[in-house]
Amino acid sequence: MKELYDILKIVPKDERLYEIAVSHSSYANEHRAKKDYERLEFLGDAVVDLVVADYLYSNHNESEGEMTKVRASYVCENALFEYASNLGIPKFIKVGHGEEKEGGQFKKAIVSDIFESLVGAIYLDLGYATARRTVLDIVVPYIENPNIVFFSDYKSALQECVQTEQKTLVYDVVDEKGPAHERVFTIEVRIDDIIYGRGIARSKKEAEQNAAKEALEKLAK
Repeated sequence: MKELYDILKIVPKDERLYEIAVSHSSYANEHRAKKDYERLEFLGDAVVDLVVADYLYSNHNESEGEMTKVRASYVCENALFEYASNLGIPKFIKVGHGEEKEGGQFKKAIVSDIFESLVGAIYLDLGYATARRTVLDIVVPYIENPNIVFFSDYKSALQECVQTEQKTLVYDVVDEKGPAHERVFTIEVRIDDIIYGRGIARSKKEAEQNAAKEALEKLAK
């Protein structure tokens, strides 16, 4: 874990918090542990949202609506996964044997959640100022790099594309897996009843965006 602390540039007081922060429910169940990362992820999600919102308010002059869009792009699952992956966090994630066989340590939903749970652990252990500094150190370089875009409204772009050709556009949930608190949705997008894209994510909205993105890529070929 020392390597993880060095990556995050922190000196922990309560190391147990960070052990919990990287423990998936499948690992906790196998080892009869009472806690996994989920409660810390809930807290870290709020901290990341606040830090990014505060940074945008203080350093950018966009309207409320535009700031909301920008914030969403840098706290979405794709962005959190990118931050965590580039830091090398997946190798510290603890999953059960079954989940490990399915590549659970590297699943986007799990990796992005672990990033937030670690922020939650830092907040509880070292306070808001340290959590804020950690998030800013990681996220700001992405925000200030005009060549990095994590999120676009692919659904709107696809809708506009289809409207010009007067075709029908439908999104269907074709699969739902996992417990209520860790649901994974698979959504297909059909244009004139032909499947053009499929998206998988922890929320229906993001799964639809992923499906729309795939559809646009096919239409562009």
